[in-house]
Amino acid sequence: MDKKVTFAVITLSDSGYKGEREDLSGKKIIEICKEKGFLLSCYEILPDEKSLLIEKLIELSNQKINLILTTGGTGFSERDITPEATKKVIEKEIPGIPEAMRNLSLKKTNRAMLTRGVCGIRKKTIILNLPGSAKAVEECLSFVIDPLEHGINILMGWDRNCART
Repeated sequence: MDKKVTFAVITLSDSGYKGEREDLSGKKIIEICKEKGFLLSCYEILPDEKSLLIEKLIELSNQKINLILTTGGTGFSERDITPEATKKVIEKEIPGIPEAMRNLSLKKTNRAMLTRGVCGIRKKTIILNLPGSAKAVEECLSFVIDPLEHGINILMGWDRNCART
């Protein structure tokens, strides 16, 4: 049985989709995950369109990718739809991960309370919304990547539950 964690990155950005802005946060996610030994299955930049994101999350989770990481679209602008799209497809919410990321980020800026990212499970896939800035992505993902890997190992049956003896 192959126990390599597979991951996908979806950047939500109208300007990035049009090629008007470089996707630094998506590239940072890929760098961190590859350093961890995860295997990149998919990387896409999508416009901030709820139906497109829902369709892509369903498609990727049906491909049995272990971890889908989104970046962008978690703020207050009218086009920020990432959490709403994610909530449409997840079957179980994992509130502790975004809570931990916000708690960490609040130590750096009080604006962290404005991020609306969510995390959850669809089938055997964990979906996590990360912030849209490369700096925030690095801080947050570096903080939660080890617990995420453990959660994936449990979800896939590669490891036992978290309880310690």
